[in-house]
Amino acid sequence: MEILVALHNIMRWVVVILSVVALVRAYRGWLGKREWVSSDKKIGVFFGAAMDTQMLLGIILWIFGNWGIKAFEMPVAEGASRMAVLFFALDHALIMVVAVVLVHIGTAMSRKAQEAVNKHKRAAIFFTIAVLLILVAVPWTQRPLFPGL
Repeated sequence: MEILVALHNIMRWVVVILSVVALVRAYRGWLGKREWVSSDKKIGVFFGAAMDTQMLLGIILWIFGNWGIKAFEMPVAEGASRMAVLFFALDHALIMVVAVVLVHIGTAMSRKAQEAVNKHKRAAIFFTIAVLLILVAVPWTQRPLFPGL
């Protein structure tokens, strides 16, 4: 299970890097009225794939780890630690699922737009909301920023 947690921690940085690239490309395209090129589409797909991979690891951890389903079996008397566990079991899980959905909606909506500026605009809006949710739901203080270092 520790290996999956480490992979989930490392994958967080892949998601962060791809989200920054996707946001920069979307906003530059939208505000700079640039053409929609294949690399714009690809970054959305890569961002979505990274989110899917991260979610798959998270689901496995949620089902088999101590911070998901098992969290509901904890005695109430454990106080503050119970709040941290419930953050992972409920808040983190639900917010991240919504973020994954928004990334995929943004990718699909940008493909369906006719004009390049609208493709970039849709990607920018949906990716921004998803990234804000990700930033809120990532347990920045409960896990090492750079696992294994």
